[in-house]
Amino acid sequence: MFLLRLMSWKEIAGMIPNRGIIIGITGGIATGKSTVSRILNEYGFIVIDSDKIAREVVRKGSKGLEMIVHYFGEDILSKGGTLDRKKLGNLIFRDSEKRTILNQILHPLIAKKINQVVKENIGNNNVIFIDVPLLFEERKNLEDSGLSFDEVWLVYANEKLQLQRLMERDNISREEAILKIESQLGIEEKRNLSDVVIDNEGSISDLTRRIEELTLKYR
Repeated sequence: MFLLRLMSWKEIAGMIPNRGIIIGITGGIATGKSTVSRILNEYGFIVIDSDKIAREVVRKGSKGLEMIVHYFGEDILSKGGTLDRKKLGNLIFRDSEKRTILNQILHPLIAKKINQVVKENIGNNNVIFIDVPLLFEERKNLEDSGLSFDEVWLVYANEKLQLQRLMERDNISREEAILKIESQLGIEEKRNLSDVVIDNEGSISDLTRRIEELTLKYR
């Protein structure tokens, strides 16, 4: 049987001599996380994109892709031998058991890579941001895999605005948008779990001013 081994926090933390401050950026779908990350970049902060790393650890020829194929079969590959993310997404969307298996494969690999990037950059930065869309949904798994956060900042928009933005962004029906939103933890529940809330119901100027206020002590 193909066994998974999760790296412990002590194993990974030991590789980082000066961890600095790690801030998680999260939110609901279509609340504006990417915009916040872009603004933070413009202020000179390191923002690690966990989605980008998730794609990197399953690239063609990687151990991550090999493990996924072992569990889910070669049907989830494209003709070119890369991961067909749409097929995999359809496979796990309504199957919590398969979703758990995928998370067990990916989280240790993602956490290890993120900690590597943190180690490479922390010497010149006292704070590093990590954009993790499903941070609260997967926080325990991420922490078990060695990724912990000093603070979590939530990019917030109310559910009505979130629904409207998602429909417009993805050009999908109201029913499809609701289904996507309901697959995540509710935005109000995420708000209650967050250390800092970044309101993104107004203009870009309002959002930029809020981020400027929050990051002043780190600049």
